[in-house]
Amino acid sequence: MAEHLKRRIGLGLLTAYGVGVMVGAGIYVLVGAVAGEAGVWAPLSFLLAGVIAAPTALSYSELSTRIPEAAGEAAFVHQGFNSQGLAVLVGLGIVATGMISAAAVLRGGVGYLLVVFDWPELWAIVGIGAVLTAVAVYGVMESLALAAIFTVIELLGLGLVVWAGFGAPAVAEWATPPGVIWAGVGAGAVLAFFAFIGFEDIVNMAEEVSNPERTMPRAILIGLALTTVIYALVTVATVRAVPVDALSGSERPLALVWQAGRGGEGQFLAAIAVFAALNGVLAQIVMASRVLFGLGKRSEVLRVFYHAHPTRGTPVLATVLIGGAVIGAALLLPVSTLAEVTSSILLGVFVIVNLALIALKRRAPEAPFRVPMAVPVAGFVLSAGALAFNIGAAL
Repeated sequence: MAEHLKRRIGLGLLTAYGVGVMVGAGIYVLVGAVAGEAGVWAPLSFLLAGVIAAPTALSYSELSTRIPEAAGEAAFVHQGFNSQGLAVLVGLGIVATGMISAAAVLRGGVGYLLVVFDWPELWAIVGIGAVLTAVAVYGVMESLALAAIFTVIELLGLGLVVWAGFGAPAVAEWATPPGVIWAGVGAGAVLAFFAFIGFEDIVNMAEEVSNPERTMPRAILIGLALTTVIYALVTVATVRAVPVDALSGSERPLALVWQAGRGGEGQFLAAIAVFAALNGVLAQIVMASRVLFGLGKRSEVLRVFYHAHPTRGTPVLATVLIGGAVIGAALLLPVSTLAEVTSSILLGVFVIVNLALIALKRRAPEAPFRVPMAVPVAGFVLSAGALAFNIGAAL
């Protein structure tokens, strides 16, 4: 077995991977919740959330050029704090969030699928999870190519929603909007922030990227910018076409947009949500297995995972373990609180990663891609504030 991954990924595939992770199934329901907080000003909440995410994304961009390793966050923390224990703990946290979120998305995607096909839920979860794991084992190029196809399908669906929303008669709230209530916009931005989680997954592909010092930051920043524009367009189309009260009480808000603009039930959106779910599951399996591979380099206990297939160049054992855990969690665990747990762990990681970059910049200012010191400081403050808000809301 080889102890290195193959560098086969370019800017296009890496950016598509990042956009696909961020523009997941969540946007199909999240826009209604944000509208419930911010009203017709929900697009402003999404733009504000993109601004909140930007400093941490920029921090990740610099760190990915300083330390282009598969166990991205773990490597960053180890270099920043010189603590192997903290690095492994952060890495395992990333692995856990990948597995938990993939399990929740797999279960949700199967739920959409069973609307169309009368299959037993157990076998649908096991079968789809096993197929996606097999793709991830077979090759990273094949995995990311399939993820890119899923991403295109997702974006086409959202494009149709935007078309329908702008073609629908404008609701009264859009025609004569009330004044901005900044407390509602801010609360909506905290919700919307979680729709941007996913840019951090890009750094864990570093050992399979050609010219990572140049490619990684470009993929992160292009992906975040594209996602912000997509979310803003979808949200504008949504609040323009459907009253806020209807949006905030719906589990399928984008179907309401289609009904308002084109008529019909918009059942095709459920099919697209399945592809969005498959994309999310595949992306998280690929990401988490790379982190586990990278941790094997740093920990004797996890050394067994630091092996790649000699011809396929994929971490087979790590991928199989992650895939099996995703299937098991999807079958056994309730998913109602999984999103909150995932978000809290990731925000905690963002706090530590920004602090690690501050420490690194003080010791060694030079880097292939540099951001001002104010960037990780802002990322730390914003991530810590969002974490405190999230914990407070859970309590």
